[in-house]
Amino acid sequence: MSDITIIIKDREGETHKLLAPTDMNMNVMELCKSYELPVEGTCGGMAMCASCQCYVNSDHPLPEKSDDEEDMLDQAFHVEDNSRLGCQLHLSPEMDGLELELAPE
Repeated sequence: MSDITIIIKDREGETHKLLAPTDMNMNVMELCKSYELPVEGTCGGMAMCASCQCYVNSDHPLPEKSDDEEDMLDQAFHVEDNSRLGCQLHLSPEMDGLELELAPE
């Protein structure tokens, strides 16, 4: 198994270091839910609700936003230039040390 560490600041300002497997095809939203962080994921990871929106606070190479992700972020609240949908960020070895912050609800 190949695990990486993802660092997530929750909505209370507390930082969590999460051990994340890269061999299970998980995304950031699923990882947060597995650690019981307050991420809804209402649409089940289909980029249709933005309840898993987060801010990327590190310079890791990430895949470009899909049209669906861009469209959803265009309709979401609290969107910043570094906003991404956690459900669209699939865990990979290149993400080791990725720093994220959960967007306000």
